[in-house]
Amino acid sequence: MSSLLKNIIRFILFILVQIFVLDKIHLHQMVTPYLYFLFILWLPFKMNRTLLMLLGFALGFTLDSFHHQPGFHAAACVLIAYMRPFLINLLIPHEGAETNYEEPSITSMGGLLPYSIYVGFLAFLHNAWLFLLEAWQFGNIWYFLVKTILSTAICLLLFIITDLVVVRKQKFRTNTI
Repeated sequence: MSSLLKNIIRFILFILVQIFVLDKIHLHQMVTPYLYFLFILWLPFKMNRTLLMLLGFALGFTLDSFHHQPGFHAAACVLIAYMRPFLINLLIPHEGAETNYEEPSITSMGGLLPYSIYVGFLAFLHNAWLFLLEAWQFGNIWYFLVKTILSTAICLLLFIITDLVVVRKQKFRTNTI
């Protein structure tokens, strides 16, 4: 299956799961499970940053359209799409996985800890920005922090379970010259 077709299917599946399954789960209005932006985190290492941000906008805008929101998810997705290459460069040495693997995963990032830092940081950034835009103020700072941290923990758990359950064929390139 081509990379383009695979990513189109992922885009549609992540949106459908978010809208029809996860948006129906209400955990005391403190925890919001988001899985949809894992699409951005699973995009290939070598993807152009502009294309990455455009795909982030398209993903967020699609979800905003279903939620009747004025671009909150789009803004959060563009932010994590922008920050993703910086974080990958920090977590993976230049002679590391990005030269051998096509996309981020537990295997390609060198284990559970680097992958958890990668998805956890971007999930925290996404949730903090999204909740800040939704409230448009810090208001009760403790409520904001607790909601962000709990939602990030649930996202991290969902991401790791999804990465372990979903079989992704990891393309390994042996000849990097």
